[in-house]
Amino acid sequence: MAKSSEVQAAEAANIPLVALESTIITHGLPWPRNLETALLMEETVRAAGAVPATIAVLEGVIHAGLEKSALEKLAQTRDAAKLSRADLAPVLAAGGDGSTTVAATMICAHLAGIDVFATGGIGGVHRGAETSFDISADLDELAKTPVTVVCAGAKAILDLPKTLEALETRGVPVIGWRTDEFPAFWSATSGLPIPLRMDDAPRIARAHKLRAALGLEGGQLVVNPIPAVDEISYHEISPAIERAIAEAAEQGITGKDVTPFLLERVLAATEGRSLEANIALVLNNARLAAEIAVAMLEI
Repeated sequence: MAKSSEVQAAEAANIPLVALESTIITHGLPWPRNLETALLMEETVRAAGAVPATIAVLEGVIHAGLEKSALEKLAQTRDAAKLSRADLAPVLAAGGDGSTTVAATMICAHLAGIDVFATGGIGGVHRGAETSFDISADLDELAKTPVTVVCAGAKAILDLPKTLEALETRGVPVIGWRTDEFPAFWSATSGLPIPLRMDDAPRIARAHKLRAALGLEGGQLVVNPIPAVDEISYHEISPAIERAIAEAAEQGITGKDVTPFLLERVLAATEGRSLEANIALVLNNARLAAEIAVAMLEI
């Protein structure tokens, strides 16, 4: 594993680290907004007292933290593999390049000794999974790998009730950051209650440490609602999601191609508002993740 000079300096100075995924750079946002957002996420982490470690695979090597030149190159790469648990080792063996999903970022963050990870929204149970069996590897990773993941809930294109049920079945604590409802990515609320709520970062940090002390495998999911000023209400965006899902079914789009297709259709339907909301929520999550990372170091 390679670590950036900034990450190495942070480790030497005992400064907390926050992992950031790279799929948002290669598959989530268009150039040059992807690079701008990646740099803003890193700066948001720094401003909150931690050091960012953007995770990616470059020429068969896992990188924890990217130098600016590498980040710029990745942002312009069109053929980077989208890596999850199943793809990570084969791409490393082939000496390839890849961006990391939630699952792969958790694996790499844990290998790098990083306890906190900020992302946009996790994957989950896709609509129609009772026949397609399309369930994101993110859910199993949360049950296996001891990393605290900060997100804005699951992507709203998913089956949110089934996603919550799957997390509960796997023993993953879903912690609402100053909320009693499960956020729906672009929307602050979904109408779905969650059993755990925490209003301060030190408590989340203690919960992370106690899971390890109790011998409980897996991480915890902290769901952080998008700021109200940036959200698109679930009632407003639902019709666009339903139309996009219907189009995907008509065109026979399956597997890893489903999510980017749906996000593109929602982007068009909202005239770009979903993109702006996406950027706002990832920055909000980066800020909270840094606060949790700082609190973990102080415990």
